[in-house]
Amino acid sequence: MKSNDWKGRLGVMYSTNPDFQYNTEDGEEEETLPKEKQQLRISLDKRNRGGKVVTLITGFRGTPDDLTSLGKLLKVKCGVGGTAKDGEIVVQGDLRNKVLEILRKEGYIKSRII
Repeated sequence: MKSNDWKGRLGVMYSTNPDFQYNTEDGEEEETLPKEKQQLRISLDKRNRGGKVVTLITGFRGTPDDLTSLGKLLKVKCGVGGTAKDGEIVVQGDLRNKVLEILRKEGYIKSRII
C-alpha cells in the first residue's frame, strides 16, 4: 500500500503497536479459464436501463483485464457500444445471435443463449 493512500485506511483506527500492518483485502486475482471451459450465458436485459435493450453476457471466469479485452472484441465486432465490469459484459442492442456466433468463432464453444 502506498504511504499516501488514505482512502484505503478510512476504516482503520489508530494503533500504538509499532509492528501493526494494515490488512489490505487484496485477494489474488482469479486465473482465467481456457476458452473451451468458459460457460458464458447470453441474455437480453432491459431492466433499469430506461427501456433500452442490451445483450448481457455473464458467467466469465477470469481476470478483469481478460474480461475487458473480450468486451472490447465483442463491441468492435458488433459495431456498438457497451461496457465490461463486475464479471459481466453489456453490449447495446439485441445482438444475442451475433454475439453467440462471434464467441463460438473465438473458441468459447460452451456459450449459450438463455
